[in-house]
Amino acid sequence: MVSITEKEFKQFAQYVKTNYGINLSEEKQTLVSGRLNSVLLSKNFKSLTEYLNYVESDKTGQAVVTLIDKIATNHTFFMREADHFEYFRDKILPYLTRIVKDKDLRIWSAACSSGEEPYTLAMIIDEFFGKEKMLWDAKILATDISNNVLETAKKGVYSKDRISALPASWRLNYFKEIDAENTILTDNIRNEVIYRKLNLMDSVFPFRQKFHIIFCRNVMIYFDNKTKNELVEKLYDKTEYGGYLFIGHSESLNHDFARYKYIMPAVYRKE
Repeated sequence: MVSITEKEFKQFAQYVKTNYGINLSEEKQTLVSGRLNSVLLSKNFKSLTEYLNYVESDKTGQAVVTLIDKIATNHTFFMREADHFEYFRDKILPYLTRIVKDKDLRIWSAACSSGEEPYTLAMIIDEFFGKEKMLWDAKILATDISNNVLETAKKGVYSKDRISALPASWRLNYFKEIDAENTILTDNIRNEVIYRKLNLMDSVFPFRQKFHIIFCRNVMIYFDNKTKNELVEKLYDKTEYGGYLFIGHSESLNHDFARYKYIMPAVYRKE
């Protein structure tokens, strides 16, 4: 096992914070050490500093991908914070069907992790519109910084335990059994989600149009106040007037800084 000094960890934590917005407190040194040691050993690095130099000098970008996949926490599940999805179904979708005249709904699931959030939105939309769904362009953009979780999400394969809490009609209509343990989402739901890699720390988001709905939940808990405020500003600029931002229930916006209007816990609107 490669030992990591306190000085090395601080240098590493500063690099991760500056480039990816992730705060690694001193309490996480043991966690980081455990997650990175397999990489350090496999590449015969003698220290964390040597590894960090390698990451910074790698022109292919693969070293950074591996690093993020190791330290990012990707914990999610279907219908997480269910009141958000209920509000989306009962209040926002009826509102959007009245005001979006070109039938082009633009929804972004930022930090989508392994796909449960965007697929939940896709199932809600499919059920809400029913036969009229074909008249709407309601594809969901789902982004994450981790290649590993994006590849997992694209497959749409989930264990039966993972979907057990979903409505029976969803399990019947939107999932197909693969084997005794696993299911796969139907093509019509998987095709409604477009996956892309994106770093929320990028200074500019490469979107030509603005979104009616942005889900950016349970990611800002890793950011300091400055980074969080900067991200919220970028999200605001990419939100249509009258559009909504959902954040995690354990998160909050700086009301003296953020331009969004508070609607309900963890739900904001651009007015």
